[in-house]
Amino acid sequence: MKKVILLISACLLSIGHTFAQSKQVTIKAGTIVPMQSVNTVLARDVEEGQTVDFRVSQDIYVNDCCAIPRGTLVKGKVTEARKSSLAGTKGRLGINISGLTLANGDQIFFSNTDVRISGKNRTPLAVVTGLLFWPCIFIPGTKAVMPAGYEVQGTVASTVSVTAE
Repeated sequence: MKKVILLISACLLSIGHTFAQSKQVTIKAGTIVPMQSVNTVLARDVEEGQTVDFRVSQDIYVNDCCAIPRGTLVKGKVTEARKSSLAGTKGRLGINISGLTLANGDQIFFSNTDVRISGKNRTPLAVVTGLLFWPCIFIPGTKAVMPAGYEVQGTVASTVSVTAE
């Protein structure tokens, strides 16, 4: 019985210690949040509306408290996905990152955090060489690729209070 009481009191003390460490902090509008893409994304392999994962690449501190921990998962939404095609047309990839949700459920929204990647347009090359050598009209543009580790910066849209550890 004594062991059970000691175990329960130890659990209650650790819970109290956890709550004592958390603190409300205010993240100001305009704060920069650096992120990196988790996976390589090719425009030909995704569709509009699909989600793409990013991770916060460094801790964001406010008043000596970690307000946004490094490694926090951030979801982006594909807004444009066009693969390269014949006659030199380039591939295009657009991703919007609207915000993130912390582990405790607090949400932080970003303003105008869009990723735009496009391949190289080869239309002039395809047309000019196609006039001389007809098979050259089939030269495709280059692909739109966002490699894993691609760096993006989110800007906090409005001042928000979050629970920091």
